[in-house]
Amino acid sequence: MNGTEQGAVAAVGGKQVDPYFPNNGDPRYRVHRYELTLDYRPGPNRLAGAARLSALAGPEPLREFTLDLADFRIGRVLVDGKAAHYAHRGGKLRIRPARTPAAGAAFTVEVHYSGNPRPVRSDWGGLGWEELTDGALVASQPVGAPSWFPCNDRPADKASYLISITTPSSYAVVTGGRLLARTTKASSTTWVYEQAAPTASYLVGIAIGAFERVLLVDAEPGAVPQAGYVPLAQVSRFAADFGRQPRMMRYFTELFGPYPFDAYVVVVADEELDVPVEAQGMACFGTNHVDGVRGAERLVAHELAHQWFGNSVTIADWRHIWLNEGFAKYAEWLWAEHAGGRSAQAHAADAHRLLAALPQDLCLADPGRALMFDDRLYERGGLTVHALRCALGEEAFHRMLRDWTTGRRHGVVTTADFMAHVQRYAAEPVVGLFDAWLFAGALPPLPVLG
Repeated sequence: MNGTEQGAVAAVGGKQVDPYFPNNGDPRYRVHRYELTLDYRPGPNRLAGAARLSALAGPEPLREFTLDLADFRIGRVLVDGKAAHYAHRGGKLRIRPARTPAAGAAFTVEVHYSGNPRPVRSDWGGLGWEELTDGALVASQPVGAPSWFPCNDRPADKASYLISITTPSSYAVVTGGRLLARTTKASSTTWVYEQAAPTASYLVGIAIGAFERVLLVDAEPGAVPQAGYVPLAQVSRFAADFGRQPRMMRYFTELFGPYPFDAYVVVVADEELDVPVEAQGMACFGTNHVDGVRGAERLVAHELAHQWFGNSVTIADWRHIWLNEGFAKYAEWLWAEHAGGRSAQAHAADAHRLLAALPQDLCLADPGRALMFDDRLYERGGLTVHALRCALGEEAFHRMLRDWTTGRRHGVVTTADFMAHVQRYAAEPVVGLFDAWLFAGALPPLPVLG
């Protein structure tokens, strides 16, 4: 397979859907805003919600459409204020409006629902809303968003969000975006957040718990506001582990362009987590990632880099996941090099030795659903970025990188888009490099900086 070839894509009504998750999302319409009003009771793990979606029909009249939503009890469904026919099973809410939205027309959907949220089952275990010992955490990548709200769950369908969550007042609610209001009545507090930037459904994160707020201060004018929400017992170690994050943010803005969101928050859940998970404007770590000696700083860099690679510049479907993870991996190496640690070349050599001893059956540009989170994808993705740096040279590489993240800011991209972008900065054709690193299984020789 070469760089001009693309895998087959499934379709619904003639429209493309994600080939890895053909049952998720509906390409016959687009959502441009979600307004979620939620009430969550941690003790019984009870969620009551009302979701209002503002959307646009595609090029054909929308006689029916679907939303992704897990096993909740549905109270009512309205389309443009009128009761709609619906059926809810198998994680799909199928809706037939009383009045069909015309091709290209704006319409609204309201869904009222309630139940006990739980993770969506997947090849990688439960995804989405997870009840913790004391609180809750949402980490939805790639298909966990329907575990807590009705959505068009495809990464290309990015929208703004207004989220209101009411919980007992002993809990804090954290999500990406700007906190508009926090109102306490009796024993409950309502937190209202706005995420104005276009956001994929899997990137809407939530953390509910007993947190201390820790400011990560950067005295530079115009610095990105940064804070941590941390269990009390972890505050001192958090200050050590994340103390260099403001410096990291400054470095990444030099490399990748202005930070694409209003602020950045880090949550440490009062649980151990297998891996940290980024959301838009937010990242979640476990207590096992906080040791007081910066033992997980590469992960701090990785999750921060995702704010540019994956969150602002979002993949059109999951075949292109290397564009998220390869650049986040390389950001780890760049930060280590910048902070006085081992060079990116040394990290690349380590990754190459690791991959050389493993099976050579990974197609980076289309790994397949089973391998999309394989460790080899991360390492080979980082090596591919390093190979580009070696081929382009320092000045052209860094200009290419910054122009990619700024020119595609808040956009949706594919591997083909990136290949065309890179060629504009190369003195010679780079199709051979891409064919070797992205489309062939065999591991190319270690790229070396000149």
